[in-house]
Amino acid sequence: MRTDVDELWKTALGEVETEVSKAHFLTFFKKTALVSLENNVATIAAHSSIGIDLLKKRFSDVIKKILKKHTGKDYLLVFIAKTLPEKNIEKKEEPLFSDSLISKDSLLKTPFSKSLSRVRPEFRFQTMAVSSSNQLAFVSAQTVAKNIGRSYNPLFIYGPTGVGKTHLMQAIANEVYEKYPDKKIIYITSEEFTNDVVGAIRSNDTARMKRRFRTVDLLIIDDVQFIAGKDKIQEELFHTFNILIDNASQVVLSSDRPPNEIKKLERRLSSRFSSGLTVDIEPPDFELRTAILLIKAVKYEIELPIDVARLIAQNSLDTRSLEGALLRVITEAKTKSEEITEQFAAKILKHQRGSTEEHRHPDDIINKVCSYYNIKSTQIKGPKRDSRLVKARHIAMFLLKKELGLPLVEIGNVLGGRDHTTIMHGVEKIDKLLSLPNTKNNNLSLEIMGITNITL
Repeated sequence: MRTDVDELWKTALGEVETEVSKAHFLTFFKKTALVSLENNVATIAAHSSIGIDLLKKRFSDVIKKILKKHTGKDYLLVFIAKTLPEKNIEKKEEPLFSDSLISKDSLLKTPFSKSLSRVRPEFRFQTMAVSSSNQLAFVSAQTVAKNIGRSYNPLFIYGPTGVGKTHLMQAIANEVYEKYPDKKIIYITSEEFTNDVVGAIRSNDTARMKRRFRTVDLLIIDDVQFIAGKDKIQEELFHTFNILIDNASQVVLSSDRPPNEIKKLERRLSSRFSSGLTVDIEPPDFELRTAILLIKAVKYEIELPIDVARLIAQNSLDTRSLEGALLRVITEAKTKSEEITEQFAAKILKHQRGSTEEHRHPDDIINKVCSYYNIKSTQIKGPKRDSRLVKARHIAMFLLKKELGLPLVEIGNVLGGRDHTTIMHGVEKIDKLLSLPNTKNNNLSLEIMGITNITL
């Protein structure tokens, strides 16, 4: 029987790939390693706690069976979270649409004949670029669309502005509607849900409102964090949620932070929101931003050179600013009858950065800080007080005050609802450290220069 753990795991993964879908293999197994086989315990490393949870719940039996086949032993599986180096991965010159589970050609053939109210018909799984930053959310959403009410119920997707949460949720709605046109589907923002509940109370017509939301097969609520602090709305959503889950109807929710970090959200709702699968979407990495641009270009029927896509991707950190920059380049090229080249795009982007510098959004600063320290925006806005998070949070406070001139109360709201005295303390602390010589402030001034020099 085999005992070399690396060779054994390579063989095991080859067999796993034949037993699970490509999407599941890429998401859950590709970045795993067999660390050791000792005392009938198999220790397996995976790259995230969410991935570990799903490996335990869904694939333990498959792993045990394959290990027993090659070792003759029954192993207890122990999973650990560990970032693994990528091995034997061939680097490509441009984004891999095949690895992203989509193809450029398919975009031109995607029919958008059917549409739902409030749902954009072009928001499909086929039109979404996928990489490590959003792959788990993507696969989870696909699974929900294929098995509404039976897998991951509720599905809770969170992440900062402009990472594709709405695209993914509307893709679920479009997929279900296309396959099951008789299903009752509602996609709604939390603001619209709030307005409907308030309107029903005012007109004394709550029965009709309850029938509307409690008899659906699929309920999708976007930006659910905005119901926090609204007692009547939370109560209505709580009862609606329970009825839908009991009836095996699917619930999908999105937020800018995980349920346990939404302040003024009732504990019973936070518990319900966390009872299914909670997945995050990180800001798109460079490869994904480039892939998104190529997809958007196909939508606008433009042949976008890869070097231009890369240039725009380097200057934008989220999907909304990506599309805005692309449209600016396309519009300028058409207006001036110019060819879209790297030189032309660089000139347009430079002008755009100059003209918009005074109108930067707070998220720009937060994204810069998160990018520099390799953390998520949900972490910097959350309650955890690890030393590296506290440092990044204080620097974000300082930059929001000094660069954008925001009031302390507004900075507190942007950073997860913090008190203005907390913001004042953070700003003053960074100010004080910067007044010290570099040898005493641990080169903090150089770090802030590095952050502010990151282009968006």
